[in-house]
Amino acid sequence: MQAGADEEKVREIPIWRESRRFSDAERVAFEYAEVMTITGQRVSDELFTRLKRCYDEAQIVELTAAVALENFRSKANVALHVQAQGFCALPGLPNAADEGSPSIDSATQAQLEDPA
Repeated sequence: MQAGADEEKVREIPIWRESRRFSDAERVAFEYAEVMTITGQRVSDELFTRLKRCYDEAQIVELTAAVALENFRSKANVALHVQAQGFCALPGLPNAADEGSPSIDSATQAQLEDPA
């Protein structure tokens, strides 16, 4: 919450469709991120039109890059058995780092540190 995000609002992200805390711009960004993330879905012209009503071209590029980067990280971390480090843990919410995520074994860790 370093950037000043309202903790209660952050807690409602999983229910953004039902929550009254989010603006139209935030809702369309969430929808765009979901469509980008779910395999087999495509961003429709209608969704992109709504996105353009709320954001300029530079903002759309930045949002797209941020979502793509997080999708990349989630795939790479799973493949490499990288555990959550708890950097984004919220009080009162389960922390993935504490829920038995597979840890990276020492041989794989050694290869990552010295791939030669």
